[in-house]
Formats: sequence, C-alpha cells, structure tokens
Amino acid sequence: MDKTERVHACYLHACLKWAMRDYLTNSSLRDRFGVEERNKAAISRYIKEAIEAEAIKLYDVDAAPKLRKYVPYWV
Repeated sequence: MDKTERVHACYLHACLKWAMRDYLTNSSLRDRFGVEERNKAAISRYIKEAIEAEAIKLYDVDAAPKLRKYVPYWV
C-alpha cells in the first residue's frame, strides 16, 4: 500500500467509524489493517500522514496521546 492508499484507507475508516457513532483510534485502525500491537508505531505514522494530508483531524485537541480520537476532516 502506498502513501496515498494509506491516507484514503484512514479517511474511509474514519468515515465508517463516524457513521457508527464512534471514532478512529490507533487501536481501531490497527485492527482494520491487521497490524500487531508491537507494530503500533506504523499505525501512528499512518494517522500522522492522514492528518498532514488533511483527510482526518483530531477530535479533542486536549486529549492525552493515548486517548486521542480522530474524525473525518469535514466533521
């Protein structure tokens, strides 16, 4: 998966979670991509790429890093 596809996948996951009245989290994206706990840094990097591409945004800017939730850019 290249960077563009990862950003799009993060965005679509955020949209799906939003429709389910939930949020994209590191854990939910890790489950979606089938990445093990020990490789969670990769998922954090994918989330960062999606934020930089303005596909998703942080839901609560005051949340602690472990409690961060993300939503689609249009929320």
